[in-house]
Amino acid sequence: MKKYEEHREEHGHRKGGGSGAGTGSTRGRVLWVDQPAGRRRMPDPVRNSAVRAVLIVAVTLTTATIAFFLTVTGSWLALPLSLGAIAATIVATWGVLDVMITRQAWNQRHGVVSEPSSTARDRRRERRRARREARSAPPLPPRIPVRGEATGIWPPPTRTGRG
Repeated sequence: MKKYEEHREEHGHRKGGGSGAGTGSTRGRVLWVDQPAGRRRMPDPVRNSAVRAVLIVAVTLTTATIAFFLTVTGSWLALPLSLGAIAATIVATWGVLDVMITRQAWNQRHGVVSEPSSTARDRRRERRRARREARSAPPLPPRIPVRGEATGIWPPPTRTGRG
């Protein structure tokens, strides 16, 4: 009994069960504390396809394992179950691809928050600076048209000596 009381005192429980504020009292311990998640929750369609894929892969692995053991024991069920495991592998591949495709489609439809990296920001600044300088620079002299260009001759000569 003494060890139990020492344990309760170590963890902040009151002695005697009173409601007074003694030396070991706590202000109401919380049973459940929500901690912020490290990542945001997956969108519903992506989560649904991921759960489906996990279930399909689990069934496939179970089928393949049973088929392996039936093959080792020489059972007549080995052939049908092996064919089933091959079919399940194809379905599992489809399930995993479905997760990737659903995720990509969701990102394209709903947009992805993207922050440009510092190098992209620097390049954009350089392009803006070059455009500003090009606008403030004196205009270029008019270009001399090459033969057949902007002279009203159409089609332009073919440079074969005939035109």
